[in-house]
Amino acid sequence: MAIYKNKNHTVDNIKAVDAKFEAQKIAFGPLVFQAVRALLDLGLLKAISDSGEKGLSINEVVQKTSVSVYAAHVLLELSLGMNIVKLLPHKVEDRFILGKIGYFLLEDEMTKVNINFVNDVCYKGAFELTRSLKTGEPKGLEVFTDKHNTIYEALSTLPKQVQKSWFEFDHYYSDIGFEEALPIVFSHKPKKIIDIGGNTAKWAIRCCQYDPDVEVLIVDLPGQTNVAESNAKQAGLALRISTLPCNMLEQETAIPPGADIIWMSQFLDCFSLEEISSIMKKVGAAAGENTSIYILEPFWDKQRFEAAAFSLKAVSLYFTCMANGNSKMYCYEQFAQAIQDAGFEINEAHHSLGSHNYSLLRCQALTSPASRVKT
Repeated sequence: MAIYKNKNHTVDNIKAVDAKFEAQKIAFGPLVFQAVRALLDLGLLKAISDSGEKGLSINEVVQKTSVSVYAAHVLLELSLGMNIVKLLPHKVEDRFILGKIGYFLLEDEMTKVNINFVNDVCYKGAFELTRSLKTGEPKGLEVFTDKHNTIYEALSTLPKQVQKSWFEFDHYYSDIGFEEALPIVFSHKPKKIIDIGGNTAKWAIRCCQYDPDVEVLIVDLPGQTNVAESNAKQAGLALRISTLPCNMLEQETAIPPGADIIWMSQFLDCFSLEEISSIMKKVGAAAGENTSIYILEPFWDKQRFEAAAFSLKAVSLYFTCMANGNSKMYCYEQFAQAIQDAGFEINEAHHSLGSHNYSLLRCQALTSPASRVKT
């Protein structure tokens, strides 16, 4: 099955001199990343941005940020090499102005969420990527704990800043598809929804706010269901949102029947293809004849912009060294095949939800060998 169809993946037309420059960016990547953190944390980019078209000299940067002249020089000289800032020539002394890349580092929400996630959750553990690839286990997780096999089991015990960056990352990428998904899901007028991997109850709460009669059962690990219960109570929805603490990978775990909708948002990408098929078989066992299974996922080959596709491919490495050692962000055909292998057809596939081109799939159990995926 050919899954890599982007022409940028098949044509190598970069000039050798440019390729060497890109290779050096990779070689010094960890230092560049931490330099960007310093530019943000020490306020250099903000000060230069606030100066507008006038720009700032080195001495003015020092005055406004209280960093040393040395610190200003090493950070801004590297920033010139990375096109984060640009020079405004001046008769007395050159002045620094914010470049387009600098703007996105400073102002773009997606970039800020990604930087915090990589720094707080992934950075130290990434040193164990090779060992994780060899073993199929998230060896980088050892920087935080040696008591858990996956980050999901450990989430409630991680340092507060790590939890904060993890949840901000998770919510940023999941929530942006919710508003467009709600009217599609509720076109079926569901009375009972099972939300597998419901996490902090954000989707469940939105469902209950959208429809005053719907009830939602959240199925997730115990640490997550505790948080979900607390959030549901705070939202005044404790009577309509219930939880089932369990591990979907354990053989004895079973999903209760009777739901009109079974919902999974950014849940299945937390598992290998084999595990996805296994979970879907449990879903199928709980689904009635009229139950619709909705899956919300970002697929890297369905992204409009290359920056989004690249980010998703990079997130796969987080799964490798930090999360569980064997899952990834999938392309659509890979994922769809795993769903079919579990005995389902995809009746609908909406591929452009939200600002990051989420895909909303509606699945049902196969009724005949002739059933095929519809795109």
